[in-house]
Amino acid sequence: MKGTVLYEVKDNVALLTVDNPPVNPLSDGVRTGLYESLTKAEEDDSVLGVVLTGNGRAFIAGADISEFGGNVEGVSLNEVFQKLEHCSKPVVAAINGIALGGGLETALCCNYRIADKSAFVGLPEVNLGLLPGGGGTQRLPRLAGPSKALKMMLTGAHVPAKKALDMGIVDGISEDVVNESIEFIKNKADSNEEHPKVRDLNSKMIEARGDDKVLLEAQAMASKGRKGQFAPGQIIKCVEAAINIDDFDEGLKKEGEYFLECLMHPQREAMIHIFFGERAASKISDVPKETNVMDIKKAGIIGSGTMGGGIAMCFANAGIPVHIIDQDEENLKRGVSVIEKNYDFMVNKGRLSPEQKDAVFGLVSSSLDYKDVSDCDIVIEAVYENLELKHEIFKSLDAHVKEGAILASNTSGLDIDSIASVTNRPELVVGTHFFSPANIMRLLEVVRGEQTSDETLATIMAIGKRLKKAAVVSLNAPGFIGNRMLFGYTAQANMLLLEGALPHQIDQALESFGLNMGPFRMMDLVGLDLGWRARKLSGKESPLHAKIGDELCEQDRYGQKSGAGYYNYSEGSRAPNPAPENEAVYEKISSENGFTRRDISDEEIVERCILALINEGADILSEGVAQRAADIDVVYINGYGFPIWRGGPMHHANAMGLDKVIEKLEKYREITGNDVYKPSEMLVNLAKDGGKLGEAPQKGDRKEKLGFEMSSVANNF
Repeated sequence: MKGTVLYEVKDNVALLTVDNPPVNPLSDGVRTGLYESLTKAEEDDSVLGVVLTGNGRAFIAGADISEFGGNVEGVSLNEVFQKLEHCSKPVVAAINGIALGGGLETALCCNYRIADKSAFVGLPEVNLGLLPGGGGTQRLPRLAGPSKALKMMLTGAHVPAKKALDMGIVDGISEDVVNESIEFIKNKADSNEEHPKVRDLNSKMIEARGDDKVLLEAQAMASKGRKGQFAPGQIIKCVEAAINIDDFDEGLKKEGEYFLECLMHPQREAMIHIFFGERAASKISDVPKETNVMDIKKAGIIGSGTMGGGIAMCFANAGIPVHIIDQDEENLKRGVSVIEKNYDFMVNKGRLSPEQKDAVFGLVSSSLDYKDVSDCDIVIEAVYENLELKHEIFKSLDAHVKEGAILASNTSGLDIDSIASVTNRPELVVGTHFFSPANIMRLLEVVRGEQTSDETLATIMAIGKRLKKAAVVSLNAPGFIGNRMLFGYTAQANMLLLEGALPHQIDQALESFGLNMGPFRMMDLVGLDLGWRARKLSGKESPLHAKIGDELCEQDRYGQKSGAGYYNYSEGSRAPNPAPENEAVYEKISSENGFTRRDISDEEIVERCILALINEGADILSEGVAQRAADIDVVYINGYGFPIWRGGPMHHANAMGLDKVIEKLEKYREITGNDVYKPSEMLVNLAKDGGKLGEAPQKGDRKEKLGFEMSSVANNF
């Protein structure tokens, strides 16, 4: 069995310490240990009360996710909770650290809860497509009230100890939580007062009865923040039962029924796939675990624009001093001012105190001289995508920055090996593709050059963790993982436009599928003119899929930046408005290129765009550009707005069945004549064997396999 519970008696108090490192999940050994320890404490007449705590930095981090959907060994969680709640002796949860999910539910079964001042609590099961299934939906509303409890459960937020005290979730905060809990429970045991059970606290439930506002607000919150997800609706139903059903055990029964529905729902499997996928992505298959990680004490950023400023904030937020360099003083002032305004906004929203803002913003410095980043341990270049410019910057950095420091490029598609070649430290050069806005977006594509050392890679992955990023390694290939896949997706969206669909129909179909933003809204946001200008400079003719977008650019319709693109935009607003005047352009370009416009179903729109992602993803996997299928899913969920509840494009393909994927690819290849639908060899081979997209094969010679064709990615879009 996994984990155990240490039992000792101190001053006639039974101290139960959960010991299941590193975060004390409720594995079978812990559940059995808790049940047996509580029985032992009850049978010992000298024991006055019980203190339950955790070893290390966690109280109990939650259930053991690896057990979900399988056969439960040993004592069940419900048996443990019943034993705890009805213990004949008073019990206090000494919450020494994180208490999440089943951990908080365990504490809610105790008579009292005292938290360390650095502890935090939460019920984040919604992030895994689940609901709190150990009584959390019934007990938490009785302490915090249904409105606050719903907000906690629907957001999955972690609540710090002070706020938990204010909400009534814990009874006190301590700096010496175990010893004070022992004294506390001794005093409680000596008194004649009845020890409270959370299940009996009904006043807030009765108060909420007949008030539809609480549930309507929760439904609105779920609709906005958890679009398309199944579990939030089930959580709301559970709290509705808590409010309206007098019998607590009947409410628990309802919770169990709704939990089972979540457990059996495909969204649960998809979301847990991503949970484990993010953790797996941090491990590089051929980099030994014991590889040395450099100590990053100071970072430098070259460029003070949107990306440079956002990356600087990432480091400052992690407590790492950061110095920004720009060649233009006005640009630098403007960039630093934007950073300060972002922090001021956080203060106004209550996310930072003025003192915290001063401390974190105080870590940001700036100047115009490369010499000022000479002492940095890592310097990240964040200028616009121009290979010659990046060559010049890296030559200067190589000359000015101390030996042994990492030089990184925030490029979305340029050749890292070419950039590394102008330095005398190619083993210390790496790609760090942040996503905009960098201080908010979680994805970090880490691009591995031909000579990038294991130590450099291990250090960047460790930095990613410190910056709270979902870091994924890509080999050095055009477009890396995300943008290479995006090309086929947006190209098919544009082909659908040529064939007869309209931008709003295509966007609505894909947003209904679950994407945060449809492709034409996205292209308007990024700017239609980027690829158009690159093609004009190179003298290249527009590819077929880009002809409509390029024609719009000829009419000064560049997207949001010009107030008009595929959509029209009101001044100061990002909301897309219809642009019926564009329809004549669509008709003209379609006709000129031999297309007779036709009605296209939403089903065809979704299938063609998503199949293009899947097919390219399979090629990326087979080439070893990505290590794992799950890495690709992590990229698309954290960087490109793919719905987490579908588990990413590769998981979605597995859920469809690869034989079905092949069938649909062949169908659209026949309809369109487009080789983008020629099934990937990997898909064909896996489908034959009834397999699924999983681990990528070992990569061979990268140069032979990938050959970096440096036709600018922008030219293709």
